[in-house]
Amino acid sequence: MDYKTNVMRILDKMNIGYQSYSYKNSGAISGVDVAEVLNQNENQVFKTLVTVSKSKTYYVFMVPVSGELDLKKAATSVGEKSIEMVKLKELLPITGYVHGGCSPIGMKKKYITVVDISAENFDTIIFSAGKIGYQVEVKVQELLDVIDGKLYDIIK
Repeated sequence: MDYKTNVMRILDKMNIGYQSYSYKNSGAISGVDVAEVLNQNENQVFKTLVTVSKSKTYYVFMVPVSGELDLKKAATSVGEKSIEMVKLKELLPITGYVHGGCSPIGMKKKYITVVDISAENFDTIIFSAGKIGYQVEVKVQELLDVIDGKLYDIIK
């Protein structure tokens, strides 16, 4: 692929191998659609979700596109009583990314990031490359190292 997103440039700079995918102009909207278009296991394709606590602390969670974030489990994983999803209009100012193109790599700030434990079932996972229409596949442990993330059971 000739096109490089900021996420790809960060991975290149850190000497982390990745496979890039494009689903541009495919009509795919949901994460499950993206997995289908890319002919990938929907349990191996992850979406990046951003939440906020009562104290206005932001947290990032990655779950399979076929799964749903359990807000109670997610709150527990980061030591909060409760969290909620950020409002759509707040996503860009907080992360630098738009809905559908949010990646855990290259956000404006480094937020505590939790990846669902199911990622352990795979050597690699696929997630947004930071721009709608593009995905990257990275080894789970390398992703955790880049984002300083941890694994936890966070899906319903």
